[in-house]
Amino acid sequence: MCGIVGFIGKEKRATEVLLHGLEKLEYRGYDSAGIALINEDELKITKVKGRISALKQAAEGVSPASVGIGHTRWATHGEPSKENAHPHQSASGRFAIVHNGVIENYQQLKEEYLADVRFASETDTEVIVQLMEKMYETVQDTEEAFRKSVRLLKGSFAIGMLDRERPETMYVAKNKSPLLIGVGKGFNVIASDAMATLKETDQYVEIHDMEMVLVTTDEVTIKKFDGTTVQRLPYTAKIDASDIEKGTYPHYMLKEIDEQPIVLRKIIQEYQGEKGGFAIDASIRKAMKNADRIYIVAAGTSFHAGLAGKVLLEKLANIPVEVHVASEFSYNMPLLSEKPLFIFISQSGETADSRAVLVKVKELGYPALTITNVPGSTLSREADYTLHLHAGPEIAVASTKAYTAQIAVLAILAADTANEKGRKLPFDIMQELAIAANAMDVLTDHKEEMEKLAKNYLHSARNAFFIGRGSDYYVSLEGALKLKEISYIQAEGFAGGELKHGTIALIEKGTPVIALVTQEHVNYSIRSNVQEVVARGANAMVISMKGLEQTADSFVIPKVQQLLTPLISVIPLQLLAYYAALYRGNDVDKPRNLAKSVTVE
Repeated sequence: MCGIVGFIGKEKRATEVLLHGLEKLEYRGYDSAGIALINEDELKITKVKGRISALKQAAEGVSPASVGIGHTRWATHGEPSKENAHPHQSASGRFAIVHNGVIENYQQLKEEYLADVRFASETDTEVIVQLMEKMYETVQDTEEAFRKSVRLLKGSFAIGMLDRERPETMYVAKNKSPLLIGVGKGFNVIASDAMATLKETDQYVEIHDMEMVLVTTDEVTIKKFDGTTVQRLPYTAKIDASDIEKGTYPHYMLKEIDEQPIVLRKIIQEYQGEKGGFAIDASIRKAMKNADRIYIVAAGTSFHAGLAGKVLLEKLANIPVEVHVASEFSYNMPLLSEKPLFIFISQSGETADSRAVLVKVKELGYPALTITNVPGSTLSREADYTLHLHAGPEIAVASTKAYTAQIAVLAILAADTANEKGRKLPFDIMQELAIAANAMDVLTDHKEEMEKLAKNYLHSARNAFFIGRGSDYYVSLEGALKLKEISYIQAEGFAGGELKHGTIALIEKGTPVIALVTQEHVNYSIRSNVQEVVARGANAMVISMKGLEQTADSFVIPKVQQLLTPLISVIPLQLLAYYAALYRGNDVDKPRNLAKSVTVE
C-alpha cells in the first residue's frame, strides 16, 4: 500500500535515494507522491498527484540535501490530490511527516486539540503533524513532543518526521504498519519495505509496535513509548537486488508467471529432507499432529490458495479444515474446536486484516503458523511458527507465483503431517511436484496460444464467468480475480452446478464462460454445465487436462496428480488475464485502485 523512504547521512544525496526508493515501491500501488528535504535550515516539500516520474520532474532544481523523507500514497482519507499527498507540514512549517496506516481517532484529536488549526488537507495524517506542533509548544522538546503525540494515536501507523530546527535527526514511530531502519556507513535509512533501499544497504533493524526511533547519521536509538531504551541488533535482508528487476520482460507479471516452475523446484529443494523425509521443523510437525481442526485465515489470492490447501490437508492429513476471509473472521469469529491450529497465508506477511485475527488468536492462547514469502514480516515474527515460500520478490500487484508457491508448501505440509500420523500416502509428493514443475514449463511456452484465446474470447468483453467443480471451482475463483484485477472486466467464479440457481440469468449472446475440466469424477457434470450456457448464447472456452480432453476443447494442459491440478490449471488463466489487460492498454503491473500489500484494515 503506501510507501515510506527516508535518508540521513554525511553526503548530500537524499533526493537521489528518496526518488530511487520510491520507484522501487511503485509496485505496491499509489496515487500520489512527495518528498521533504532539509537544506540550510529550509524545509522544502515537493509533491504531486500521479507517478514518480512526475515527482522527479517537479523535484528538478531542488537543492541537494543530506536528510529527507519520501512517500507514495494510496488514498484512504481524502481523494487523490496534491493537497492530500504526503509529506504534510505543520502550520508553522517547522515539522513534516509521512505516514502509512489509519489513525482511527483523528477526528477526536482534531476536535480536542486542534480546533483552532486551519487544515490544508482532508487526511488523517495531517492531524499527526499539527498535533506534534501543539505538543512542542507545551514541552519545547522535539523528542518529548513526538512521544506525547504518538502515544495519543489509536490505529495503525508507520511515521517518519523531520524537524527543520533539528536536521541532524529523523523521528520514527510504528504500530501495526511495517517500517524498518536500514543501517549504513556514514548514513542510515528508513523504509516500509527493504526493497526500497537495498541499493544502499542489506542491514536492517526491526521496529516493533509501540516503539519510536531516533535516527541520525551514525546512530539508531530505539525507545518504547514510555521512554525505555531498547537494544536490537540488525539482521541481513536476504533479498537479491537483481531479483526485483524486470530484465528483458515487458512486465513483472509475465516474468513472475514464467518463474513459477523455478519457484516450485526451489520449494522442493528447500523442503526435501534426508532419507526421503521433509525438512519441516519438529515444532510445526507436533502442532499439526495435535490439532483437531485447522483454521486457514487469508485474503484475496492467498484465500484462494487456502481453499486449494484445504483439499490437500483433508485428503492427505485427514484433518478438518475451515478457510476464512481475514476481514470477516476478525469481527465474526466462529465457534472454535477444542484444539485449533491457525494457519495465516500472506505473500507479504503484512496483511492488516490477517494480523488483526492473529492478535486475537494469540490473546486466546492458540498456536499460529504463518506461510509467507517474507520471513521477517510482522505475521512471521508474531506467529509461533513460519513456513517460507521461497518465491523471491513478487512485484506485480496481481499475485501469480506466490499463489502456486502457497499451494505447493501446503501440499508438503499435508504430506508431512500424513507421515507423522502414520497415514500411507497414495503418491510421492516431491516426485509429483517435480512433474508439476515440468508441466508448468510446458504451459509457459504456450503464450502465443493463450494470447490468441484472450483476443478471441475477452478482447471486447464487458463481463466473464469462470466455472468449475471441486478444486477447479477454487481455481475459477482465482482466475476471475486475476481477470478483474488487471483487465477491469467484471468477472466471477462459480461452482458449475450453481449457475442454474440464478447466475445463468446473466448469460447473453457472446458472454465468455471459461470452464476448467481437470477432475475426472466431475468431468461430465461440468461439461453439462457448459452445454447449459452454450444453449443460452455463451461463448464457452473449455480448458481440460490431458486424458479428459474432447475435440472441441480450447486448450489442453499436461496431466498431473489430481490433487495438484490447481498448480497447473491456474497458469492459462493467469496468461489470459495478462493478455486481456494488454489488449486493453492497461497498466498490467500496477492496476488502478489496487495495492500490492494491504497494510490497513
